[in-house]
Amino acid sequence: MDTIIGMRTFAAVATHGSFTEGAKQVGISTKLASKYVGQLEERLNAQLFHRTTRRVAMTETGAAYFKRCQPLLEQFDELEGLVQDRQTELAGRIRITAPTGFGSGQLVHMLKPFQVAHPKVSIELRLSDHHVSIVEEGFDLAIRFGVLKDSSLIARKLMDMRIVLCAAPSYLAAHGEPKDPAALTTHNCLLQSTLTTTDSWEFKGKSGPYTVPVTGNFRANSPLAVANMAADGLGIGRVPLYTARPFLDDQRLKLIFEDQEARVIGLFAVYPPSRHLTARIRALIDHLASQF
Repeated sequence: MDTIIGMRTFAAVATHGSFTEGAKQVGISTKLASKYVGQLEERLNAQLFHRTTRRVAMTETGAAYFKRCQPLLEQFDELEGLVQDRQTELAGRIRITAPTGFGSGQLVHMLKPFQVAHPKVSIELRLSDHHVSIVEEGFDLAIRFGVLKDSSLIARKLMDMRIVLCAAPSYLAAHGEPKDPAALTTHNCLLQSTLTTTDSWEFKGKSGPYTVPVTGNFRANSPLAVANMAADGLGIGRVPLYTARPFLDDQRLKLIFEDQEARVIGLFAVYPPSRHLTARIRALIDHLASQF
């Protein structure tokens, strides 16, 4: 067993407190992760974990080893990055987390030309609409919308995305198209619970920005779910433009109050400050910035 692989496996299991989740991070089977950790313990002649049927916990020796082994692994990654900087061909794995709707659509299309240009780079994309700790989960990069809550992370802005109001032509024909944003109080508004302002929508007026309180009988934590429900004629939705775009293109949705939109959200590439940006990660961030 390669000692570095053993250390990476141990660190992943220690971070997650689970052989199954640690194995997923490293990209191997649970059985192989257990084997690697066992071989590392045998080589060190020390027990690193207390194992039970329900949980895995580090021993005192394991905790001390984990504290020392994390910076060593980061230094090893940095060393690899320095070597790669001098190579013409990028190689290695990049683990990315991104929102489900954006990641499965627009982001994937952006990643394709990068992987065609760099076939030896493997990308592992984990999609989630919940906040993922990129340090604890072992990700190299996160693609995130909106205000960044963790100030300890480093972010590069990729673009601004419009937040748009839209409704199906069938809904507007049945209920009438609102003449101004204030009229939204009489309409069924479809709410996205992941936005910071769920029950009031911002608009741009002649005297400055203002908000309109909204209510409705449907809310979801996914903008795609809101867009689909709006396209089915249930009500008026407010979603990022990338989510609405396919429905606008086939005319299942129509934009309203386009000239009064007051909200944009930033799209960022985010990474830990302690993580050395290898040549492949820097190249990917530059690629995404140029694409957007």
